[in-house]
Amino acid sequence: MSGAHFDRPSVADGTVVVAETGDGQFAQYVLDGRHEFAADEPVAVGGTDTGPGPYELLLMALGACTSMTLRLYATRKQIPLERVIVRLRHAKRYVEDCRDCGDKPVMLDHIQREIELIGAAEEHKPRLLEMADKCPVHRTLTSKIVIDTRLA
Repeated sequence: MSGAHFDRPSVADGTVVVAETGDGQFAQYVLDGRHEFAADEPVAVGGTDTGPGPYELLLMALGACTSMTLRLYATRKQIPLERVIVRLRHAKRYVEDCRDCGDKPVMLDHIQREIELIGAAEEHKPRLLEMADKCPVHRTLTSKIVIDTRLA
């Protein structure tokens, strides 16, 4: 990258735009029309670390949706719940027992999600944990996803 800084692009309602900033190899504007923030890669992989990386953004989306879903459920069911804290990690792991992998080693994505339910009674925690898997982002990530890509 030449170091040239690019202007923020316009954003139509209902659209998310991600565009290079021109500041570093990977630095991006992330815009939705109402909010904006930076995305980047860590310095160790050639970025300038001006924002979270793509997998961190993915984990943030899952964590936010999980917490919001649990808050909505607890409120609707009048379950006392002071605070939800979601901690997530992403890793790629080799599959040991893969039936359809052929001869080549296969890597599967693993997301570890740890949910802390502050103020919830023990009898409510199993149901709240079940509800975490019903958050829309979790359901999207565990379903068949079709991404249509075309040139603008």
